[in-house]
Amino acid sequence: MKIEKIAVLGGGLMGSGIAESAARAGLPAIVRDIDAAAVEAARGRIEKSLGRAVKGGKIDEAEREAVLGRLTLTDDLEQVGEADLVIEAVPENAELKVNILAQVAGYVSEQTLIASNTSSIPIAQLAAGIHRPERVLGLHFFSPVPVMPLVEVVVALDTSAETVAIASEFADRIGKTAIETKDRSGFIVNMLLVPYLMAAVRMYEEEFATAEAIDEGMRLGCGHPMGPLALCDMIGLDVLYSVCDSLYEEFKEPGYAPPPLLKRMVAAGRIGRKSGRGFYDYSAAREGVAA
Repeated sequence: MKIEKIAVLGGGLMGSGIAESAARAGLPAIVRDIDAAAVEAARGRIEKSLGRAVKGGKIDEAEREAVLGRLTLTDDLEQVGEADLVIEAVPENAELKVNILAQVAGYVSEQTLIASNTSSIPIAQLAAGIHRPERVLGLHFFSPVPVMPLVEVVVALDTSAETVAIASEFADRIGKTAIETKDRSGFIVNMLLVPYLMAAVRMYEEEFATAEAIDEGMRLGCGHPMGPLALCDMIGLDVLYSVCDSLYEEFKEPGYAPPPLLKRMVAAGRIGRKSGRGFYDYSAAREGVAA
């Protein structure tokens, strides 16, 4: 089996980026979201991203139009039934993901691969209610998807070798490097990354150093392209909080627990770049003023 058409559930930053990446690689892609307003927001994200690609010389106007022509945006769940691969990219909530995947399984064929873009939720948990769980796996992309070259291929207990091979071929076709990982919370990248990010949050929470000092220390002292608090803002503090919860629930390691400050910032709506404010204020004329 070869993937010739994909569907993405959720047109947010991740979902729209996955669909755009597939369409830029020549694959037809369906983006399904909950209502007309969400669908139009997804369309706007993709058009804005493609506009940046044209401005940066990565594609020309003709290719931009060709990419848009390969995309179908809809609020009709039945349309995903045409896809060879369905990738779920809804918010990081286990109950929500389980429910939407169970619904999708009723529309697609038994040969259709079903994947989740979850950052941390075990794939076995998401696959539990799906017939033929050997076709279910994780495909964890990184933001911004059109730019970041990595995808984690998450192999659950029941995922077949054929499913892994097909999914890895798909990742290669859309220009991503696939790394295989077992199915446990956080997979490879977040298991390593989250304790580092939370250590930075705790350091800031304890007023040990300013946000700028923490970020400059890691950028200039360790050669990181972005400091940990700026990276938290880019990922989204709400996403990170969910990932921390999932990791702590599975391993009970203190380094995975979300610090109190993170909980309060999420409650206050200060969740990073997408809200205009996190550890830094992005609404100011000069981005990156410490909050």
